[in-house]
Amino acid sequence: MRNLTITIADTASPTDRRELGDRINALNMERTGYRDYRDLSCFLRDGEGRLVAGIDGFTWAGYAHVESLWVDESLRGQGLGRRLLEAAGAEAAERGCLTLVLSSHEFQAPDFYVKLGYELIGTADDVPVGHRDLHFAKRPTARR
Repeated sequence: MRNLTITIADTASPTDRRELGDRINALNMERTGYRDYRDLSCFLRDGEGRLVAGIDGFTWAGYAHVESLWVDESLRGQGLGRRLLEAAGAEAAERGCLTLVLSSHEFQAPDFYVKLGYELIGTADDVPVGHRDLHFAKRPTARR
């Protein structure tokens, strides 16, 4: 076997992240036959261009995955998170997705997702230590 070196870094370079993602996606596409991966992002900026809310995720192989959802604390409770999730869900439905999945730590916004009709489908204990990571799913709804 060749000499292989494991390199540990606090921050991965964008090039390394992209290469790793590309290799995982290539394997996934080879194994499943699905080659329809697309980013799914929705960003809300104020008049000065500052990010005040956003969603980042992807669609692939008939499902959507919201990896990140954030609303500036000063704007929470005004329906922006709901609007962003509805927009992402509508886009996912238009792309043919049957399921939208996301995760939330128990100290973040799990009740928000339940209120929007997401079903708790799994948990991971001690993620982070002393807390739970909650996994949700929902059928996306097309635009009306």
